[in-house]
Amino acid sequence: MNGIFKGPIAGLLVAMVASSAVAQNSEKRYPDQEAATFEAYGLLNGGVVGFDDGVDTYSKAVDNGHAPSRLGFWVRQPFYGSNLAFNFETAIGLRPSSGVNQVASLDNFAWDRRKIRKVEFILKTDKAGTFYLGQGSVSTDGAAMNDLSGTSLAQGSGIGDMAGAYLFRNSAGSLTARAIGTTMPNFDGGRRLRVRYDTPEIAGFSLSASYGEEVLAYNADFTTQNAALRYGKKVGAFKMKGALGYAKVELAAGAERHDTIGSFSVLHDSGWNLSLSAGDREESGDYTYGKVGYRANWWSIGESAVSVDYYAGNDMSIATSSQSEAWGLAFVQNVKKHNVQLYAAYRRYSLSEPGTTYQDASSYMLGAAWRF
Repeated sequence: MNGIFKGPIAGLLVAMVASSAVAQNSEKRYPDQEAATFEAYGLLNGGVVGFDDGVDTYSKAVDNGHAPSRLGFWVRQPFYGSNLAFNFETAIGLRPSSGVNQVASLDNFAWDRRKIRKVEFILKTDKAGTFYLGQGSVSTDGAAMNDLSGTSLAQGSGIGDMAGAYLFRNSAGSLTARAIGTTMPNFDGGRRLRVRYDTPEIAGFSLSASYGEEVLAYNADFTTQNAALRYGKKVGAFKMKGALGYAKVELAAGAERHDTIGSFSVLHDSGWNLSLSAGDREESGDYTYGKVGYRANWWSIGESAVSVDYYAGNDMSIATSSQSEAWGLAFVQNVKKHNVQLYAAYRRYSLSEPGTTYQDASSYMLGAAWRF
């Protein structure tokens, strides 16, 4: 483990123990104050990803990149009419589906500081909104991925989550430098060390703004400013969820990146649903994404969900005239009694550039997720 993290992580472990003492003793010391609560949680989400690049086929046991396996805990404390919380969360470090390819297998387990997802304090108030401080989601995190289909665990606008590091082959059968993930991005925001503010919700709408910087990735030096408008509401037979976001990223040596992203999903009481996503990067290209799905209770063990989706990207691999496409099928079966989800997905990929012909590729994923 990197030495600079021994102190903070040790402190977090102490906080876990201390929170238990706070929960037991706060009523004695502060009779009018509610006790703090501690809640641990986790997700194990593994499976097998297979890939066919037009010449060879590959199959590896992996951690699902759509929702990596993780462990975390919450400490919550009522605070003068508001709610103060601390959240720590880390990926376990199992081999990610988005990281393996034809030439890189990766270790079955490898944890480093980049696996830390959240180390944040959150103050939520009824009238003034919500304040965040620490490592966690910037305002545009998830803005490109609103999805009420019930199949986002297996498939979504994050095309590269399943097999993003795999490389296309050219017409001669040779591997190229073009990877699934880099030719089919969705520009969604991520997690950084940041300050963030979300307004209270009004008629289903809320605004969010954040400023942060990358501190966990090695040899990375950039800051990010993000803003997003979010919406979520049930109107009659329709449940709706959406977001529109903008991000300005200041890279090293004065370079900048400007992303505009958005997504919207609607679920009807009948189970039919539609999800849309789109994004534009000022310095490169743009994409559109759509998914149609259906959710039903075919079996008594829990809800089933199926979907078909399509992604189209322009000018992602080169500045002009490149096109990337993907379509896929997904199925998710919930086993409600045990908090388990079983899933299967298939996706087909294609890439075209002037002067270069690439072979189509495909992937599949079979897996199971257990939340506890």
